[in-house]
Amino acid sequence: MSGSLWLKPPGPGNGPHHGHVHGHVHGTGHGLGHGLGHGTGADTLPAVPRPRRDRPAGPPAADPMDELAERLDVFIASAVHPDEIAAILESDGMTDEYIRLTYGRHDSFGLAEELYARVPRSFPDPGAAPDPWKVSLTACLLRGVIFALPGLAYLLGAPLLEGPQDRLGLPAGTLTLLAGALIGWVWDQTLSHRAYSWLGLGDRGAAGRTLLVGAPVGALLGTAAALSVPGGPPFSYAFAAGQALYVGAATVLLVLGRERVLLAALAPMAVGAALALFVDLPVPVRVTLLAVSLLAACTLAVRELPLADGLRAAAHRIRGWAARRPGRGPVLWQMLRGAEEDFAPRGPRLGDSVPYGVFGLGTGLLVLYAALGEVLAGGPAEAVAAPSAVALTLSMGPAEWLLHRFRSGSLSGLQGARSPGAFRRRMLTTLARCLALYLTVLLALGLAGTLLWPGAPVLTGVRIATLLLLGAVMWTGLLLQSFGAVRPAAVVCSSAAVAQSLALLTGLGQPRAVQLVVAGAAATVLAALVCLLLGRATAHR
Repeated sequence: MSGSLWLKPPGPGNGPHHGHVHGHVHGTGHGLGHGLGHGTGADTLPAVPRPRRDRPAGPPAADPMDELAERLDVFIASAVHPDEIAAILESDGMTDEYIRLTYGRHDSFGLAEELYARVPRSFPDPGAAPDPWKVSLTACLLRGVIFALPGLAYLLGAPLLEGPQDRLGLPAGTLTLLAGALIGWVWDQTLSHRAYSWLGLGDRGAAGRTLLVGAPVGALLGTAAALSVPGGPPFSYAFAAGQALYVGAATVLLVLGRERVLLAALAPMAVGAALALFVDLPVPVRVTLLAVSLLAACTLAVRELPLADGLRAAAHRIRGWAARRPGRGPVLWQMLRGAEEDFAPRGPRLGDSVPYGVFGLGTGLLVLYAALGEVLAGGPAEAVAAPSAVALTLSMGPAEWLLHRFRSGSLSGLQGARSPGAFRRRMLTTLARCLALYLTVLLALGLAGTLLWPGAPVLTGVRIATLLLLGAVMWTGLLLQSFGAVRPAAVVCSSAAVAQSLALLTGLGQPRAVQLVVAGAAATVLAALVCLLLGRATAHR
């Protein structure tokens, strides 16, 4: 599976707010969070009105608070929390010392609270605002299909992977392919976020150079991981190398918004897999169809990249790598950073992309265990729950669209809510509606896949509960990513994967029960984290 699991590229407007009020107030229009920009790529405070200089001089105000309240009347009246007023005061350059000397209050928060109490609430109707989260459902569904479509390559290449079962009782070559796929998944998530970060800063050239260096490195790492697994059929290693190359090419095309181009590249393989269900295709034909799709994807990806600039950057950096200057980190780390530094010395930190890779590893292992957990625990090969993994993969398209719908709902909530409590209630309702719709789609996909998949195990109540809980983990984890809280999501998902792995290695508990408990615990923690963020306007930027 390849592609981005986050929704909106980080933009230049995600920096800190002013002074003490960072993390407390953010919004748009005249509803909750009045006064701070949203959806425009800039966190800016409104201009504070200054006293008019053309007024005739007169006696000083008996109380400077009266003059300040009059000057900020519009902002104070539409604020739903004193912190919003404190943000205005600090943006006006009022220090705590100035406030103590001029207004006799301890700090900006004390002054804001008194101003808030003095001026009655007044909420003008918000004007129409653009929705930056609007996205086409068709485009999201297309991405979900593209995420799942490469799975047909295994169907087309099945005769090439014939041989004795792996040592865990899995079909020949399974461990080889899984090792390469997991490494590719981790690298793909990290690389995708890094490239999206550059795109969010408006630097498509830096994003292209990042992909030009990162995609081949990821292909090498995936191939090396596959080669490290002994005992697979000879062709499984070539298949794994092709899989790693495809993941790199697909990452490039998906990040740069070339979904339809990638779909066209996959067409020969997909048509061949469909024919293979009814006709016993000769092995040379199968290999040709696989090679044509792979070559098409790689060629189209290379066409999208700044190859000449990237090669010059690589040649320049090779000299630096040869010297292995102290303090610069491992060679692969230097490679990904170096291709960017030569052209764009300032940009997003490379370490910020690592949690996305950790999240990808955690969720990848959880999906893997959902499909193979019983077999890995010593059960029969017939226990492979492939439809569950396919359903989770296909559901990523609807999940992406519903995440956009949730963020769109948060924008309208910021505009229309008149209190923090009202905003939280609106967000809880929106969250419940979007999550319920996603789980309904996931359940439908799981049931359909089980009915259509030959020999698939029955989707019992425990399997359904596990599938839905894993879906909740995936969706809430992605929602936390879109909030910018990827680190907690990565910690929860990776911890769940570690717990699941330890249970399998030690033989602790019945596999289905362990999966249910682990998925339930992870879903509960992630849901609690989401609910903690729901009422904070700053989380919905």
